[in-house]
Amino acid sequence: MDMNAFSLKGKVAWITGASYGIGFSIAEAYAAAGAAIVFNDINQELVDKGLKAYAEKGIEAKGYVCDVTDEAAVQELVGKIEQEIGTIDILVNNAGIIRRIPMTEMSAAEFRKVIDVDLNAPFICAKAVIPTMIRKGHGKIINICSMMSELGRETVSAYAAAKGGLKMLTRNICSEYGGHNIQCNGIGPGYIATPQTAPLRERQADGSRHPFDQFIIAKTPAARWGTPEDLQGPAVFLASDASNFVNGHVLYVDGGILAYIGKQP
Repeated sequence: MDMNAFSLKGKVAWITGASYGIGFSIAEAYAAAGAAIVFNDINQELVDKGLKAYAEKGIEAKGYVCDVTDEAAVQELVGKIEQEIGTIDILVNNAGIIRRIPMTEMSAAEFRKVIDVDLNAPFICAKAVIPTMIRKGHGKIINICSMMSELGRETVSAYAAAKGGLKMLTRNICSEYGGHNIQCNGIGPGYIATPQTAPLRERQADGSRHPFDQFIIAKTPAARWGTPEDLQGPAVFLASDASNFVNGHVLYVDGGILAYIGKQP
């Protein structure tokens, strides 16, 4: 086995919404594997926050302001990246939102917004990079899916619909462009310990776990939340030549939740 197959040296990786959280952790791993890092976010404040965080890690990254739901803006950004850094070898569709609202209380506009960011944007970004990947004869597209690509849960109808659609978009990009040596796969994170989920893991006044924290621990064979670092190895694998015959697959990094029916009461 040639371990150099896992190297990303000389590759340009664009990770959307990677100012912090899961996207940042994936970018950090790609930088360690040798890739040049490019990221975008919705406003300059978040881009500046990301640039500062990368600099603190000793990572040279290029950040841009871009709304990934705006097709013209995405096309313009891809052209700018190609001019300033190089053609994109790896796209990670990480940017996403969730709205936890019961379905009957959710407006159609709120539903469409989630679909726009979580499903339409990956389509727009993939569409923008595929032509150059075809010309180069290789490319990697990684969509950040979710356990909600497989499961439903209360209050996340739009998110589940979008992530289920993203799973099928992943398979269709594989089907349509696999012959051009483009691999499109997904990563489906489980429940990850990030600043955004910290309130769900806070100890209660009596020292007990938060009810949602108890629920996740009980449903996860690994008996813990995941960390952003748990996603780094899978992300490097799917971006590297080591995964050249892996296509249309969603790799669930969930501590075993999807394999587990739960403990008997």
